[in-house]
Amino acid sequence: MELTNAIEIRGLTKHYKGFSLENLNLDLPAGCVLGLVGENGAGKSTTIRLTMDALERDGGTVTVLGVDNKSREFHAIKEDIGVVLDETFVPEILSAKQLGRIMAGSFKNWEQDTYEGWLKRLDLPEDKRFKDYSRGMTMKLGIAAALSHGAKLLLLDEATGGLDPMVREELLEVFADFAAQDGHAVLLSSHIVSDLERICDYIAFLHKGRLVLCEEKDVLLEKYGILKCSKEQLQNIPAGAVHGVRIGNYGAEALVEREAMPRGAVIDRPTLEDIILYMSKEEAK
Repeated sequence: MELTNAIEIRGLTKHYKGFSLENLNLDLPAGCVLGLVGENGAGKSTTIRLTMDALERDGGTVTVLGVDNKSREFHAIKEDIGVVLDETFVPEILSAKQLGRIMAGSFKNWEQDTYEGWLKRLDLPEDKRFKDYSRGMTMKLGIAAALSHGAKLLLLDEATGGLDPMVREELLEVFADFAAQDGHAVLLSSHIVSDLERICDYIAFLHKGRLVLCEEKDVLLEKYGILKCSKEQLQNIPAGAVHGVRIGNYGAEALVEREAMPRGAVIDRPTLEDIILYMSKEEAK
């Protein structure tokens, strides 16, 4: 049976002191890239760790590549998941070459030639110890490893953080090409919203542990617009169609639903970053 969703999350809940991820429902369709966006502390890393069953959840279910992540079968499925976390846990005394030997003993489908190819492509020295790596080098090493064991699903937590624009551009193309392969998918969390806009099929916006939206990127960009008007004109817009306002000395700007606007209203096309920023302001009220 063909896999419809690479990830299915239902009612996922995790409580910490001072923070809760509340009743999260989320799907990542196979063949797609899902961008997970939100402020620091919104719950992005928690969601990824719960997906891998690296944290004990307080409620809900998670299915990954068709398997419940609390089942015995999930251990085998981990072979098919490439993970790059915001904090890479590699012993400081190891080199990239030594890490490759360890990974070869950990993954049945480890591809040493592929790994060595990525080390060269990402300009990573084989013998330099991990303790001497910059953050950008650390993330590149994690990506090289994640792409070298025949994974079908990539879970990437701020994986492009600290990389220079040229390398980010190359890796975004790699992630998009990966997702385009039959049965593959990518979950990418990032605070660089422009990166998500370029490659993501779906966008999920987390704010303080709550899912504000999860929608196809192109649908979002068509549904919303930026209205520029006077403060008085803004009062005549249906309140339910306004999703964030910026008031200036000479008027107002608002994120609005295009279909609810009066005929003749001038609506500018938003960027994904516009939508997230305006909705963040609305959620902060």
